[in-house]
Amino acid sequence: MTDLSSTIEIETAPNPEFAVILLHGLGADANDFVPLVPELRLDGLPAVRFVFPNAPEIAVTANNGYVMRAWYDILSFQGINRQVDEAGIAASCATVRELIAAQNARGIPTSKIFLAGFSQGGAMTYSAGLTHEDSLAGMIVMSGYVPSPGFIESRFGAANRDTPIFAAHGIHDDVLPLALGEKGRDFAIAQGCKVDWHAYLMPHSVCAEEIDAMRAWLGSRIKALAA
Repeated sequence: MTDLSSTIEIETAPNPEFAVILLHGLGADANDFVPLVPELRLDGLPAVRFVFPNAPEIAVTANNGYVMRAWYDILSFQGINRQVDEAGIAASCATVRELIAAQNARGIPTSKIFLAGFSQGGAMTYSAGLTHEDSLAGMIVMSGYVPSPGFIESRFGAANRDTPIFAAHGIHDDVLPLALGEKGRDFAIAQGCKVDWHAYLMPHSVCAEEIDAMRAWLGSRIKALAA
């Protein structure tokens, strides 16, 4: 079970009007993307609260049962058709809903909340974002994929059909092949979503070009929604 009390929060200025909930990757933790906040350089924009939750510690089958932080179990790493634990995905989607509701209670409407994630966190961004019942401000998928198309199709939330998605992937990614990222992009587009797609000459990581593009995309969305 996810311990939300360990969630890290960083605000770019007092009284934030927007929030970004950023989900870390498999085996990482809430601290992983904290350094991204100053790199995005969002000065001059309405204040943003960045929310970094921790995934629960579970035994990951594909890693020989090794216990690590994971949003859901992965049964196999073979190929681009990965076998995943849909019950775990559903549980983490419920956690994301709790995180969104917590921001709502503090005065930030869902329409001003971005859902973001890297790797398995990006997979959860697709899964939770496309099945959420209220419209989000946007989704950011870094080196992610769609873990279970059927899970999303059976729960698809029409409210987020038009929600903009920023998606980026490394051409030299040897952890999650580029084909996985492209398959996720194509799935989202098939649902009617608008995906701003980027591919970079990088491995399974984040690069400066990606951060620059993300800054421009996020800044543009915040300005549009604040107007």
